[in-house]
Amino acid sequence: MMLVPRRNNFGLFDDFFDEDFFTKKEKNLMKTDIREKENEYIIDIDLPGFSKENINLSLENGYLNISAKTENNNDENNDKYIRQERFYGECSRSFYVGDDIKEEDIDAEFKNGILKITVPKQEEMKKLNEPKKIEIK
Repeated sequence: MMLVPRRNNFGLFDDFFDEDFFTKKEKNLMKTDIREKENEYIIDIDLPGFSKENINLSLENGYLNISAKTENNNDENNDKYIRQERFYGECSRSFYVGDDIKEEDIDAEFKNGILKITVPKQEEMKKLNEPKKIEIK
């Protein structure tokens, strides 16, 4: 049995446009869900294949910066790849969380390839989200 990628019926033309130059494989990295609760936001980021030690979070000027890095350890063997689709390198995302948020206010947990970050709401955001009572005259 040979490990050769399956070719479709469209041939070389489609294979050419399937190359990294024409596609953005980075769009599949760091897929993010943001949930809102009464007093906090929860950010879930997919980081499969990354280790906890290679994920960094920083807070700068109200922006929460998340970066992650992974390396290809197979290069040591000088293996010849027929096809390589897994990502190796560095990726990052930034989210504005507010100027009043401090590092000690943010909690982060990495489990099963998912980075879960909990960010408290700023006081002014809590006030904006409170239901407003309208007086009936």
